[in-house]
Parts: sequence; structure tokens; C-alpha cells
Amino acid sequence: MKPREKVVGVLMVMILIASCEHKKQKKASPTGFSDQLFTEQLQTMLKPADTAKIIGFMSVQAAVRLTYQLDGYEPIWVKINFKPTEASGKLLDEIEDLRWDGLDPERYNLTAIRKLKIKLDTNKTNSVKDAIVFDTMLTHSYLAASKDLLLGLVQPGNADSLWFHTNDTLWSVSQILADTSGKYHSLNDYRSELPTYSLLRNEYKHYYELIKDTLLNKSIAKLDGVKNPDSVMMATIYSIIKTELPWVTPVPNDSESEEYQMLTAYQGYAGVKQTGKPDSSTLASLRIPADSFLKKISANMERIRWMQKEFGKLYLIVDVPLMELFLKRDGANAVHMRVVVGRRERQTPSLNANMANVVINPSWGVPPTILKKDVLPGLVKSGKKYLSRKGLKAYDNDGNAVDPSFINAHNYRRYTYKQAPGDDNSLGYVKFNFPNHWDVYMHDTPHRGDFVKRDRFLSSGCVRVQRPKEMAVYILSELEKMTFTMGKLDSMIRTHKTRWEILKNKIPVHIAYLTAFEDTTGTHIQFVRDIYHRDGKLISLLN
Repeated sequence: MKPREKVVGVLMVMILIASCEHKKQKKASPTGFSDQLFTEQLQTMLKPADTAKIIGFMSVQAAVRLTYQLDGYEPIWVKINFKPTEASGKLLDEIEDLRWDGLDPERYNLTAIRKLKIKLDTNKTNSVKDAIVFDTMLTHSYLAASKDLLLGLVQPGNADSLWFHTNDTLWSVSQILADTSGKYHSLNDYRSELPTYSLLRNEYKHYYELIKDTLLNKSIAKLDGVKNPDSVMMATIYSIIKTELPWVTPVPNDSESEEYQMLTAYQGYAGVKQTGKPDSSTLASLRIPADSFLKKISANMERIRWMQKEFGKLYLIVDVPLMELFLKRDGANAVHMRVVVGRRERQTPSLNANMANVVINPSWGVPPTILKKDVLPGLVKSGKKYLSRKGLKAYDNDGNAVDPSFINAHNYRRYTYKQAPGDDNSLGYVKFNFPNHWDVYMHDTPHRGDFVKRDRFLSSGCVRVQRPKEMAVYILSELEKMTFTMGKLDSMIRTHKTRWEILKNKIPVHIAYLTAFEDTTGTHIQFVRDIYHRDGKLISLLN
């Protein structure tokens, strides 16, 4: 949340409370039903909320107090004779539906509230005590569910020390519940609008049903100990694939058999190397029970909840474990390509920032991590030869070139090291800057052979892109509306002179760690290898 939004949020609450206190007797409740005894008893039970606290950082219990304070302590979920409103029934159904978000409905007291609702529905006369318990429990559940959907259950830093992606969504649901218009605001209003999230929910439903599929479970059990499946066992394998991937339909093809198509489709879906053969990795994946997939899906829905709810019509997302980049425009893939991400000892962090400029023929200034871990050992071992081989020059604080023979392990930090633009520059010909605290950016690379590899976690943390010139031309011509062609870009590159193209339209860039992500069609989920081994800790915390 931005500082200005925090201040505005606090001021809004203070104004609303002041108005509420001034007009308490005249204020209508969200249900249109007021009861003096309900109000008096509830006000006695609930302490006033601490309005010095920022709304988005309040506990759920504090938000309950704030909600009723804004509402003048009137009922929200009961009407005349303390009967439950239609909205209360809708909320309970939606709480039950939270199971598809990987959230346990009992976290929100579903069973207890349903029992109390039946009691209030069937009794001829209801006590104010039961009405207050029912009303406040529903309010607590609504607030807790909305907060979990907007912000997540787990603090990101507790599960992933390299998650710096911000969630600036304002959790100000107390004002919504205290709204006197009586309109019911669905919990769906708080779900992420990233298309991947709804696909994950659908996939969760799919695997939830597969848990109960006895035929599937028996087929999976038959694979135990199988190493070289015969024709009978292959029929079992195809049966499993058809059950788990019902949308896959092989087509007659002279070069690829239907069996080969089934296997490669499954391997792509499961994040296994696509060999088209029932190899050991594929058999191991086929043996994974459905409930394990549920845990993985839940973990990735949680990660998406850590990000802001709305991404807008234009954004760029890099899925680190998938090692692919998507520039989304109006819901479609305007640009899609492979990327190289940080190796395991120098992992690419999750973050978000706005792309500010595109640099053509960038020079490269050696960052501190590479300076310590790569340049220093090279200097100690080879001295001047190392810098010459890497095309690096050292400069003092005044920008004067330094003789490499003067540099040693004791004074190397005094200098900056730069690589001039050119064919061998570590950043290649194009760099995409989105300023952030971690000095992570996207760039070209002279090591273009890495993009054909399956394992592309090879960089020092930044993101190397497969077709940087194509992306630069698209951004500058299609988005910035400049007269900018591939021929013009190539001409600029040949000059070896650095040129900065400042973007008028800042592109939101999201770097995220998602081990279940939408496929290129945007219609199904594909599972991804957990290259940094981060799933286990998050799944454990969620459990």
C-alpha cells in the first residue's frame, strides 16, 4: 500500500466514524433493520476500533470492531425477528466454495454458522444473544475470507526469502460491509483477476474429483515397481493420461503416433522432459497421487494472492521456474519467449517494477555479487589477462581508467568495472530496465545457445531473453508508436553507440515463482519443475 493511500484510508475511516457517531440514531443498517437491544448489547461487548492503525494492516478482530462502529452497531446479517438474511445464505455458500481456492471452509466456521442459521430460521422467536453471535461470526468470516483472498494466508517472507513482489491492494472491507445500500458484495470480488488463478481453481476442482476416482487410483497402483511397461501396462498408462488430461485429443499423423502424442502432451503438462517415451521420469510423475497435485495447486494460488489483485490490460510476466516470458496485451500473448534465469546459488528474486527504458548497445557495469564471486577470483588468478579476456576496464571514482596491475584482493572494491558495448558484451545488444532495489533487469546475451537447453537456470540473477530485438521493436513501435523497425535497430547496433529509449508508457513487469502456470493457449494449467526447491516450505506452512 502506498503512503498516500494509507493516509487517505485512515482519513476516510475517521470521517465515516465521526459521521456515524453524529447520526447514529438516524443511520440505517445494511439490512434496513434496526434493533435497540441488539445495538446496546453489541456496543457493550465490542471495544471501539483503534483508528490510528492503518486499515490494511488491521487484524480481522479489529476490523470486526471497526465494521460495527461504522455501522452504528446495527445488524448486518439478520432482519426482522432476528431471521437470517438472504445475503447470509449466499455468504455461507461462498465460504463452502472457498475449498476450490485451497482454503479450508472450517477456517471460517462454516459448520458452526450453518447450525446457528438453521436454529434462527426455524425458531418462532429468537434471542438477541443468538442474533449477535450469528451476526458477528458472519462478519468475522467475511472479513477473514476477503483478507485471505486479497493478501494470502502466509506472510510471503516466511515461505520465500526472495519474494519481494508487492501487493498494494487496499483491504478496506469494513466500509463495504457497513454500506447501507444493502447490496451483497460477493467474495469473488476479492479474488485475483490474473487468468492463471481461475485456471488453478478449475484444476483444483478437477484433482479433487480424481481423488475419489477408484479406477484411476487402481491404475496408478499398478505402476508401482514398473520400469519397462509392456503393451498391457501401456494401455493402463494411456488410461491414466486420458483421465488426468481429458482435453487432450490425438489426431491422425503419419510422423507421430497417437500414443506418442499422448505421452508428449502429458510430459509437457507434468513438467517432465518431452521424450515421447514412458521413461523413468514420466512413470514417476504418473505415480503421483491426486492429493499431491492439490497441494501444489494450493501453493501457487497462495503465491498469486501475494501479488496485486488487478494486473491491467498490459503487463509482462516472467515465470522463473517455467523459464519463459509473456508480454500480455488485452489478454493475449503479444510476445512470448524463453528466458534464462538465475542459477541455484544466485537465484532470481520475485519482484515487480515498471519498465522505464530500453537501452540499445548497453555497457555493462559489474554488480557487487559478480565482482566478489567472479571478478575477484579472476583477478587473483590471472590479473590483467582476466580483465582483457572479459573486455573489462577498471575506473576510479573520478572516472579515470586504472592500470590493472595496481588492482589486488585488498583494493579491488575501490574501483568500478565496465564492459564497453559490442558483440561480446555480457548484456548483448539490448537491455530492458525496470528499476528496482535488487538491480535485476532483462537483457540480451552473447550466449544464445543456452535458449535451446531445458535447464536454463544459468545466469547470475538477471533475466536473459531469447529474442530481445523482437521485443524491443514491438515495445517501441506497437506500444510507444515510434517509427521503429528491425532494420533501424540493426543499424543502431552496428554503431556500437549506447542509446536510451525512454518509455512514455511504463510497462508493469512481474517476476514470479510459480510452479503451476497457464500454458501458451491460456486455457489449461501446466505444472513446472520446482527448480529452487521452494514448494515444500510453502506447502508445509499452508498445512
